[in-house]
Amino acid sequence: MPIDTGATAWMLAATALVLLMTPGLAFFYGGLTSVRGALNMMMMSFVSIATVTVAWVLYGHSLAFDPAGDAAVNAVVGGLDHLGLQGLVDTVYPGLSPETGDNLPQLVFSAFQLTFAVITVALVSGAVVDRARFTAWVVFSLVYATVVYFPVAHWVWGGGWLAELGIEDFAGGTVVHINAGAAALALTLVLGRRHRPGHQQPHNVPLVLLGAGLLWFGWFGFNAGSELAVDSTTALAFMNTLIASAVGAGVWLAVDKYRHGHYSAIGIASGAVAGLVAITPACGFVDPWAAAVIGAAAGAICAWAVELKNRLGYDDSLDVVGVHLVGGLVGAVSLGILARYTFLPQQHQGLLYGGGLQQLGLQLLGPLAVGLYAFGAAWAIAKVIDRVLGFRIPVRDEVAGIDITSHAVLGYDLREAARPPAPAVNGTPAKVDA
Repeated sequence: MPIDTGATAWMLAATALVLLMTPGLAFFYGGLTSVRGALNMMMMSFVSIATVTVAWVLYGHSLAFDPAGDAAVNAVVGGLDHLGLQGLVDTVYPGLSPETGDNLPQLVFSAFQLTFAVITVALVSGAVVDRARFTAWVVFSLVYATVVYFPVAHWVWGGGWLAELGIEDFAGGTVVHINAGAAALALTLVLGRRHRPGHQQPHNVPLVLLGAGLLWFGWFGFNAGSELAVDSTTALAFMNTLIASAVGAGVWLAVDKYRHGHYSAIGIASGAVAGLVAITPACGFVDPWAAAVIGAAAGAICAWAVELKNRLGYDDSLDVVGVHLVGGLVGAVSLGILARYTFLPQQHQGLLYGGGLQQLGLQLLGPLAVGLYAFGAAWAIAKVIDRVLGFRIPVRDEVAGIDITSHAVLGYDLREAARPPAPAVNGTPAKVDA
């Protein structure tokens, strides 16, 4: 089959945009954490690029997207024909667009899907700020990607059992966000609460806004790229992404003003991310007005959901559960009501368009199945790692600061900042040697 060069160029750009989201997440998470843990937090995102890429090349693509093998087995996980990405060079991924029939090199499709796996793993790290042993996190990222992400991606996008039932998940509300949010909740329960309650405030809000901006920018590749083509659905996904994120940011900002009496910079960043999370599964299925409704719902519901951790007592450091698990659920379930455009014969329109309860039921079943599986598997993986390696750093190291105790370097030279200025000599400040 011939390669569509225009679609391929767009998908290469979209892949780069999605990869940029992981460094963006590092800035977002790094700014939200304590000054003595920012570097560790950012490294947990960056190392996920390395670990997941290796796993993807060796066997991840095959487990997620190889359709070979027994039908019953293939409903749960892919085959082994593409280990080491063998068989993908000079092969074509068939076009999915009914309008254009675009065809992509298989390696471009694989690279695009790899970036989704990377950021899903990196998202989980935000729940265990300042207290996870770095070696344990590296091991967890490999095992979690293998046992959870690759099979779940197959269930929904690789022809697995949820795909056969007709679940609608355009760009990863269930595969990425519900998956990561449920795993994050499991890790918070295994590792427990932090021991430095006085140091839990964001240390660098401008860094948070920078990270949110990079995430927002990259998300257009995340959502619009998931059409795997250049057509009207690509345009719809792109526009819906912008609408939902902007509305989510505004609604969260209004909620902060109502609850706390001021407009929060953290709130506008979190609201934008919540809107992006919620529109992710829906961006190609709904009209623009519905994207605004989904963004508004996510901004309000997620702003409320992040308060649950204080009431329920789990220490989800950076609100992965409140934003990604809850936001992903808002978007996934909304499809059962608002979906207008379907792509597969087994998919149905939402209740608003006469689709009945079938799609709504499936949009509840999918997140429930993925959430329970991700939670249970992540909890078991973390427990084993904790027993073998110790998942949590010692209390004394946590109190001293995880950057210096785990990485022997600080993100900021606090000693230099605390050094008094040199005395002036004849009215001229004296020079201080470095």
